[in-house]
Amino acid sequence: MGKELLRKIPSVDRVLKQFSNSNNKKIKDAVRKGLDNLRRAILQNLISEVTEETVRKFILEELERLETYNLRKVINATGVIIHTNLGRAPIGEEVAEHLKEIITGYSNLELNLETGKRGIRYQNVKDLLKELTGAEDVCVVNNNAAAVLLVLSALASGKEVIVSRGELIEIGGSFRIPDVMKQSGAILKEVGTTNKTHLKDYEEAISENTGLLLKVHTSNYRILGFTESVTSKNLVEIGKKHGIPVYEDLGSGSFIDVRRFGLSYEPTVQDVVKSGVDIVSFSGDKLLGSAQAGIIIGKKEFIEKVKKHPLNRALRIDKMTLSVLEATLKLYKNEEYEKIPVWKMILESPESIKRRAEKLYSYLDGKLPENFSLSINGEEAEIGGGALPLETLPTFVVEISIKDRNEEAFYELLRRGKPPVIGRLKKGKLLLDMRTVKDEEIRTLSEAILTGAKRLVG
Repeated sequence: MGKELLRKIPSVDRVLKQFSNSNNKKIKDAVRKGLDNLRRAILQNLISEVTEETVRKFILEELERLETYNLRKVINATGVIIHTNLGRAPIGEEVAEHLKEIITGYSNLELNLETGKRGIRYQNVKDLLKELTGAEDVCVVNNNAAAVLLVLSALASGKEVIVSRGELIEIGGSFRIPDVMKQSGAILKEVGTTNKTHLKDYEEAISENTGLLLKVHTSNYRILGFTESVTSKNLVEIGKKHGIPVYEDLGSGSFIDVRRFGLSYEPTVQDVVKSGVDIVSFSGDKLLGSAQAGIIIGKKEFIEKVKKHPLNRALRIDKMTLSVLEATLKLYKNEEYEKIPVWKMILESPESIKRRAEKLYSYLDGKLPENFSLSINGEEAEIGGGALPLETLPTFVVEISIKDRNEEAFYELLRRGKPPVIGRLKKGKLLLDMRTVKDEEIRTLSEAILTGAKRLVG
């Protein structure tokens, strides 16, 4: 049956003759890709008949797709709150309004309005970060990987940097601490073992060429069992004793002590600053819930060296990032955590999530094809983004299963739809996790599901 249908697909040239503007590149691309999509649908048993109308439908869909932006809004039904592939932290309406105001006109990005002279862009967030963290000075670059590179380049190029073997991490995109250290010109000096590093390991490794003691918070994994590591406070004591600065890469930095919400302890930025660490860096778009940024804070003498390094200009942030960061920091200052989407999703009660699942269920119940079945089930969601790796959050999902059909093919239709819907497949069933679906997205999500189901059954 499949081979017979494939033979009925017309050639590209034959289809192009039906278009008056057949030499248009966009038309040619739409025809080629549309026929490829039709071929794929046949091989997946999604098409039972090939007609002129079927061919036209696939080509028009591809033409519409070509006219759509590549980067577009999706519905996150994965349950992963800080989803790296989906843009990490979404920003709230209040923050978005400030961003719109800044990017649709001019701003005092580097103008001191009081003096009328050139200003410093960090000044727009400097006072807020100092107040929130207790740090002496601030520098901000475009992500935390850039922050690590800049700090090592500014403070330890040509010198040894001592770090525990258990903290030689790799994060997304194969970013590895040893690689970035090599790029910075610093010399890696590993101490301890994968599971145990003692105070004496650092002491014995210090030499005349030691430039920095580095502590890396393993925010995206945990080593459990027979383990031991040196605390920030103890590392600071060694640093002071030998006159060597201590730098801590927090990865996903949080301003909130999550224990108050029943989650396991994650060191806050404030905790690390209080421990006496000389310089700290962390991401802006993870637990902070803001724009992508690498925030560097610490003692003035070291931050000044970081600011003056030539790499700083290459890695600096723009007005869009600054506006989102400043607006988010103001929410922290006012303790308006519910306006920060990441924390709103983390703190939402299971009962509230279940109500959204029931609402989606009510929109779909009785409207799907007979071979579709729906249910609401309890599941576990993830915080994601390399933050709190051992924590899961109770959630509710709308589960879709299809008798004698391929759930993966249905999921592909949803993923390629308008808007794209990103869920998760588990044991042959499609789960739509409502912890990460907004109230205002439920109707749109239900329409996307019904459209996908209609296309699946032909």
